[in-house]
Amino acid sequence: MKTVCDTPAAERCSANNSLRTVSFYCSAPGAKSVELVGTFNQRQPVLMRQGTDEWWFFQLELPLGQHQCHFLVDGNRKLNPQTSGTARDNANQPVSLIVVN
Repeated sequence: MKTVCDTPAAERCSANNSLRTVSFYCSAPGAKSVELVGTFNQRQPVLMRQGTDEWWFFQLELPLGQHQCHFLVDGNRKLNPQTSGTARDNANQPVSLIVVN
C-alpha cells in the first residue's frame, strides 16, 4: 500500500490532487426527493438533504476540472441553472457543466 511518504512531493502538490468543497442547491417546492447525479459519482444518484424551505442541499469535495451533473426531482431530470453551462452526456441527454478551480 502506498502512503503519503512514498509519494514524491511534486505529485502530492499537483493541482490534480487538489480538492474544493462544492455546494449544490436545488429549488424543488413540494418534491418528495431530490438526487444529485454526476460524473464525479459515476452517475449514481445521491440523495440531497431537504432544508426548512423549498431548497435541497448537498456538499462534497471535487477535484479541479470540469464535471457534468444534473438533479433528479422525484425522478425527473432537472438541470442546475447555477452552473457554467450545459452539454450533452454519452446518452445525448442534457447535463449541467460545473468548473472547479
